[in-house]
Amino acid sequence: MDDTKLTRRELLQYAAPAALALTGLPCLTAGADSKLKNLPPVRTITRGPKFHWFGYYDKLQFDPSCRYVLGMEVDFEHRSPKPDDVIKIGMVDLKDNDRWIELGQSRSWCWQQGCMLQWLPGSKSDIIWNDRQGDRFVCHILDVLAHKKRTLPYPIYTISPDGRTAVAPDFRRVQDMRPGYGYPGLPDPYTDKPAPKDSGIFRIDIETGRRDLIISIADVAKIPSPHINTTGAKHYFNHLLFNPNGSRFIFLHRRLGPGLEGKGTRMLTAKPDGSDIRVVDGYGRTSHFIWRDERHILAWAWHPSHGNAFYLYEDGTDKVEVVGKDVMTQNGHCTYLPGNKWILNDSYPHKERKQNVYLYNAATGKKVPLGYFYSPPQYKGEWRCDTHPRFSPDGQSVVIDSPHGGNGRQMYLIDIGAIVG
Repeated sequence: MDDTKLTRRELLQYAAPAALALTGLPCLTAGADSKLKNLPPVRTITRGPKFHWFGYYDKLQFDPSCRYVLGMEVDFEHRSPKPDDVIKIGMVDLKDNDRWIELGQSRSWCWQQGCMLQWLPGSKSDIIWNDRQGDRFVCHILDVLAHKKRTLPYPIYTISPDGRTAVAPDFRRVQDMRPGYGYPGLPDPYTDKPAPKDSGIFRIDIETGRRDLIISIADVAKIPSPHINTTGAKHYFNHLLFNPNGSRFIFLHRRLGPGLEGKGTRMLTAKPDGSDIRVVDGYGRTSHFIWRDERHILAWAWHPSHGNAFYLYEDGTDKVEVVGKDVMTQNGHCTYLPGNKWILNDSYPHKERKQNVYLYNAATGKKVPLGYFYSPPQYKGEWRCDTHPRFSPDGQSVVIDSPHGGNGRQMYLIDIGAIVG
């Protein structure tokens, strides 16, 4: 065994799966110490026996003061959620020994994106999340300090930066088309229709609760798609995100058809009222993305210029360029830290089941590892545990979801202050 002196937490964090299988105890493989040098501190902020996670990487997990970190709590893993499975909503107080504070519950959730839990943009104390009441999905808005809650009659997905408007797909259709990203409990009324005109993207007024269909699946399915064979395909929308000034939002148009040639994903943008729809990438293999600013979008995609890579697109033009070609070589959940100098990203498990979390300096091309986190093999498919790194408003901390500590999925805080300054 390597004689590098490590704490028990570090041993657990960087445990080799082969050693775990043989001995039941954490151990390092030869040469692993080179990866451990200069890694930032990692702190466990939730603990068992129950499991905690946050979900997607593009939501506001920290409050504006950077003191409270939102999360969800559940008492099982390794299966799909059922309609009657309830999760707890809560937050961690980073200044009070990482105390867990219970805030509510939800019956509409999935492993990858939770219940769209997030701080309401522009508010210091309001949070918002989706739930199910009877035969409809709803969302709750809670002031965590005043303990006042109100409920809107529709669910949300992404919220404008001013906190006044949300847009959302039809979660019933998402669940029908891609279980694990929608919510169980309500069937898709248009399941037999390839491209329904009454389903699509809805705009919700956060103040009044009014909802309007602004983009129908039928209309977008008619937009020419020269790079994808859509014959016999069934269509849906997913992954919506407003840009930093709220002037436009992204959405992915996905379709499933007979054979591999019938599958594909297009990335489009639109104004908040659903007008001025633009196809940003139409080659059919767009994956994770983030807005860099009001006009530029970083996304993992396939493009004829360089194949699979991270590309920076300019919305409304044909301009596209490769980002981090030699070091950001795998798909991951990408975001820009405040100031857009650093890109925060991760990877799916490698052959040793390690998930890598790292920073990439967009100006210098330097890649800085933040940790290598072991993901046990039972975390796979719909109930895998992606790290989904999320940063604090001051850009000094990152929180990830990970099962590497041996207590199921929990949340961990990484201090990146010494790296980013």
